[in-house]
Amino acid sequence: MSLEERARRERLLSNGAGAAAACRACRIGYERRNNVYGEGEPCARLMLIGEGPGETEDLLGRPFVGRAGDLLEKMLGAIGLAREDVYICNTVKCRPTLLDGEKLRNRAPDPAEMANCRPFLDEQIEIVDPSVILALGAPAAKSFLGRDFAITRGRGRWYDGPRGIPLMVTFHPAYVLRQGGTALTETKRQVWSDLKAVRARLDEPSLSEPAQASLFE
Repeated sequence: MSLEERARRERLLSNGAGAAAACRACRIGYERRNNVYGEGEPCARLMLIGEGPGETEDLLGRPFVGRAGDLLEKMLGAIGLAREDVYICNTVKCRPTLLDGEKLRNRAPDPAEMANCRPFLDEQIEIVDPSVILALGAPAAKSFLGRDFAITRGRGRWYDGPRGIPLMVTFHPAYVLRQGGTALTETKRQVWSDLKAVRARLDEPSLSEPAQASLFE
């Protein structure tokens, strides 16, 4: 990729971030601390898309930070990628919340919020033009595959994503962190299988697995 093309994409993403920060189409646009547009390599071959910012992301203005971000970096490292090698964003750019007593808690974005934010996401996909998209969690997957998508049955398969880009779905790192016992072992196994499929797709036509023997070690 030429330096001119990289600079062009960086400029377009910066413009998109500014437009997203100014958006108040949803109530959550007035409630958030920071707009969390996305970050990473503008010429990335792999794009990761989650559901929406959480409390830490809202505070820092960056996607996938805190414990979920640490786990995501381990997941990427397991297939030979660093965080700076990929582009990371969410289906919505503001933190969706609900009031639980006196505390604000995270929630999945609703269909209207995802629809209002979709032009920003579509623009990011168009600018970065990745070779593979990895959707993290059911809400992100449903934004591409429809409201009836069930992640327990549909993860680990290849789908025709936006702009014809191959799309894989796996569990969100935050979901993995909530598991324990045998459920955690099985979830790790499934995520590792999905990640290996992504790595192989990125490496086509030759299938090459990473040297690591297991995920999260």
